[in-house]
Amino acid sequence: MPSKGIKCYSYINAPDITIEFSVPKSSITKRTLGDFSVDHLEVESQNLGAFKFTGRFSFTVRRGERELTTQWTDINSMTGALTSGTLLTLDATPALFLDTEDLVIVYGFYDAGPGHADLPKQHQCYVTVTRNRASWMRSLIPPGSPAASQPFSKLVLPSSHDIGMNSMGSSLALLANAGTGAIREILGRSLPGALSVLNRVADGAVKRIAPDIIRALAVTQKDSVAGVLGIGARYFEFRPARCHREVQRVSGLEDTLYFQHGAIPGMRYSDLLRDLVGFLRGHADEIVVVQLRWDGVPGECPRASEDELRLCLDDALRGSDIQVGNLEDMRRKSIKDLRNERKRLIVLRDVDQVSNYDDAASATLTGDPIVAKLQDMGRNPPKGHPITLLQCQATATNIRNVIVASVLDSDVSTSPLLATKAICDAKILPLLRGETGKKLVKEDGVVVLMNDFFDGGTADVAIELCRERLGC
Repeated sequence: MPSKGIKCYSYINAPDITIEFSVPKSSITKRTLGDFSVDHLEVESQNLGAFKFTGRFSFTVRRGERELTTQWTDINSMTGALTSGTLLTLDATPALFLDTEDLVIVYGFYDAGPGHADLPKQHQCYVTVTRNRASWMRSLIPPGSPAASQPFSKLVLPSSHDIGMNSMGSSLALLANAGTGAIREILGRSLPGALSVLNRVADGAVKRIAPDIIRALAVTQKDSVAGVLGIGARYFEFRPARCHREVQRVSGLEDTLYFQHGAIPGMRYSDLLRDLVGFLRGHADEIVVVQLRWDGVPGECPRASEDELRLCLDDALRGSDIQVGNLEDMRRKSIKDLRNERKRLIVLRDVDQVSNYDDAASATLTGDPIVAKLQDMGRNPPKGHPITLLQCQATATNIRNVIVASVLDSDVSTSPLLATKAICDAKILPLLRGETGKKLVKEDGVVVLMNDFFDGGTADVAIELCRERLGC
């Protein structure tokens, strides 16, 4: 009988929590703390009744007997299509902050197609339940503690990859009045693998599918800056530049600095700084690092000048007592000194760093080459760099067949980046929590643990490595 599978990924690190995944006539309950679990369910036609082909998949998070949330979608067992529910689109799955429980629930759902280009045939659902990490530095490194006297450079910082691509707002505004030639230019500059396919698509279709292509191939986060800070992120890379000149003239967007994914605009730089300063004002012992880079930003997107960067920072800091630290502060000063000097926003630019990322290893749908790369790196950990960047996310958008399938099948609920999220996490995060990760944090310098669709499991692994490194 026809059926559609769902892979269920879960991570719990809070007391008395259960996650129940269910489909008609079958369910799985998870409760083990610290376990990165992978399970499988099927919406099977034979369990739906005569001439019925739609069954409900859901997950429920409980604390004791109390239900905290239930999220669901109805799935056609013959076609695999999602027909209704709360899991239909990425935008509909923000992290849930339960203040009275001191919990954050992060979840996502990948709407799988038939498995073209070796993309998953089974839907993917991931759920993490952890403590709210808005004040994790204060909890782990209390003021006056021995740990606070240690160098800031001994920290392991959780990070959300390409935080500026957490919304379609700027991209939609840019596309609204752009001609098809400009759209091809923008997408070609930003997603080179998509250009050969787009060149075969009629002009009308290009304009129609462009937003969904960007959703599928460029959106790497789904939560606000405040959200990812609450989940635990403390390091952000940002590429501030103005929009592509050819499209800016007709876009209606303010001519200011945006995060640039190639030539696709995301969040405004001023918004990032405003949100970071707002968070720091409310969390007196937390420290955030921002690194400005311009990797892959085309020349048609003018880079920020020194004056523009300084004005954005001055505007964000106005009315606060927060001071800005630099690379030397990050490398040389203790956590205590940075707090005492109020240098709790450290801004870097094009810092020399070492990373496990390379185009070949990260162009994967399984995560296995990333695991191999990290294991190899752990055998001879890099030395002498101010930042060691450990990237967990796959870049399936570098695989040509995946690009083709994603362009042709793109809609608001498909993303090859989301397709690999839970698959990679289930392999890479336990690896980094274990001996490989411990080897990689032995050398000097800040270590950053970076991931797409930032979640509580990624934050917890980084914080635990930080705890071990500091000897807390």
